[in-house]
Amino acid sequence: MRIAVRMKVLSRRQSIILGGAILLALMGCQLLSQPTSAPLQQPAASITPVVVVVTATPALQRQRAIETPLPTPTPLILVVTPTPIPPEVVTASDIEEQLIINAYERVSPAVVHITSRVIEYSFFWGPIPQEGTGSGFIIDREGHIVTNNHVVAGAEEVEVTLANGSVFPAKVIGTDPYFDLAVLKVDAPAAQLTPVELGSSANLRVGQRAIAIGNPFGLDRTLTVGVISSLGRVIEREGEPPLGEAIQTDAAINPGNSGGPLLNSQGQVIGVNTAIKSPTGGSVGIGFAVPVDAVKRVVPELIEKGYYAHPWLGFEAYSIVPALAQGLDLPVDKGLLIARIYRDSPADKAGLRGADREVRVGNYILLAGGDIVTKVNGTAVNSMEDLTIYLETKTRVGDRLTLTIWRDGKEQQVEITVGERPMR
Repeated sequence: MRIAVRMKVLSRRQSIILGGAILLALMGCQLLSQPTSAPLQQPAASITPVVVVVTATPALQRQRAIETPLPTPTPLILVVTPTPIPPEVVTASDIEEQLIINAYERVSPAVVHITSRVIEYSFFWGPIPQEGTGSGFIIDREGHIVTNNHVVAGAEEVEVTLANGSVFPAKVIGTDPYFDLAVLKVDAPAAQLTPVELGSSANLRVGQRAIAIGNPFGLDRTLTVGVISSLGRVIEREGEPPLGEAIQTDAAINPGNSGGPLLNSQGQVIGVNTAIKSPTGGSVGIGFAVPVDAVKRVVPELIEKGYYAHPWLGFEAYSIVPALAQGLDLPVDKGLLIARIYRDSPADKAGLRGADREVRVGNYILLAGGDIVTKVNGTAVNSMEDLTIYLETKTRVGDRLTLTIWRDGKEQQVEITVGERPMR
């Protein structure tokens, strides 16, 4: 079957009419694709700045810009407004500062600069004077000054410079190596002498304010402030028994501070700055002071007699450890095993017993068979160091003590009178 297609040729008029219809149809489609109302425009007359206190990270700012585009950049104004300090805090801070200021103004006139001189002899140069410096503080209007023993030990001449610049020769009238204390005396007018006030070290607490005044590196009457870091520290010293009950502080103490006062917030002396622990020789925040209660015991005797009578019981002993207790079949594993007793000593007069035989324990020969001391007035003692510190800090010559001892496998109490340690 044959299909025939007939093409109709349009006239010119018909062509114009058809083209116009197509054009109108296309325009209608375009109009349908547009919104029916004009979009809202944000006013550009004024831009409100955004105040931010916490600054966002750049990445977060870019993310916000993508999520919420702004027609125009909104300036970010970083406002740093300090938080106001509550009035009560300001008042407390002012009070604390004023306490320190008042303590310094009251006590600094009592702090002196001490210069000690010794003469050393050289084969080539002959006599060569050597100087050392330290600190001290006036304790009365008679001219007595407290300092450290090591500041003036071996000195041939000692000179004291007062706060007003007056210089006086000083005489060493008493020293005590154990407590590292010394007393000097100057003949100065009483009007130029401003004594300190001695406080107490019995009730000190860790965290309490500590104020040091001294002459570190020759810088007169320097103030440093810290806290009491610890109490009852034991200072190990070469050639001397350990010093117990020392005050530890982080108030900066440096060479030249030795002998100066450590104060509380009321300006009362609570200690005498005496040593530092440092790998560099300078302050690393670990300083030590002799407690003022020891000063109040020792200094009057130094003024009166020139020395301090140290308490003494008169025996030598081993520290008992578990291995020693097992090796000697002792009834306790802690305490002091008395080895020797000095004739006519307090221990001898109290009837304490020393060793009666020699025993080999490993590579050592020990003296055994003596009494075992476990307590002094109810306080446990496990070493001669413990006993020495207890006697030096808790007793005086002439005091009566009760020792808890073990003898022949039985515990008993012995009364003993503290004696005076023989002079070396």
